[in-house]
Amino acid sequence: MLYLRDDFKQAWSGKDPHQLLDNMDGEVYRALESRRTFRFQLNGSYYFAKVHRGVGWKAIVGELIRFRKPVLGALDEWLALNRLKELGLKTMTPVAFGQKGCNPAKQHSFIVTEALSDMWTLEDFCEKWRAVPPDFIVKQAITKNLANISRILHDNGINHRDYYLCHFMLKKTTDLNLEALEFFLIDLHRAQIRSSLPDRWRLKDLSGLYFSAMDYGFTQRDIFRFIKLYTNLSLRDALTTPYWQKMWKKIDKKSAKLYKRMERKAGHPNY
Repeated sequence: MLYLRDDFKQAWSGKDPHQLLDNMDGEVYRALESRRTFRFQLNGSYYFAKVHRGVGWKAIVGELIRFRKPVLGALDEWLALNRLKELGLKTMTPVAFGQKGCNPAKQHSFIVTEALSDMWTLEDFCEKWRAVPPDFIVKQAITKNLANISRILHDNGINHRDYYLCHFMLKKTTDLNLEALEFFLIDLHRAQIRSSLPDRWRLKDLSGLYFSAMDYGFTQRDIFRFIKLYTNLSLRDALTTPYWQKMWKKIDKKSAKLYKRMERKAGHPNY
């Protein structure tokens, strides 16, 4: 399996993209035994490459016994990025993808995306609220965007699996345009796509999002606004319908557990 955008076809003509990326130098952002993420430049533009070298049978079996689909390489992220584009959601733009090898434990794959420049994470953006609380309309705009993105993902059978504020990007600016506020969802290498979303993955995504927002002054009113927009129901129905009532209780319990775990691990409440 191989896809190269036309400019990459021309630049890498006659070369093996897998070997090229394996040996390419760049600004390394993450280096694991099975995966390396780095930034490089081509024709004056910056790109991110994520190269997967195979996870090994131990990791695959470990995921299977937990009833989780193992992430074997770049294919899941490639599919997720393209699906998000189809749904009109902002994310990274994929420009190259390759996969080779029949052995799932040793499969080699890569994905290359355009770099998102002059941006910061939503977590970093909200961090300043510890000292200076935001205006109501700012939180309202952020809550609305998060709820709408979450609803579109989940209504279309997509779950992120690392659904935290740090994986939403927004443009750095001194003049925040709330009417045109846009978030770019990143780090989709563990994302899954199905015809409908199982409850366990809705629970995981929403618990992670709530947990990552706990320290930034979101009020009960903000939470209710998110719930109303996410479910596309009246607030009364969203809170009293048996299915949703049970789901919100599970989310509250799971996010509190995540918060306590990270507090013990890191020695402070911020994730």
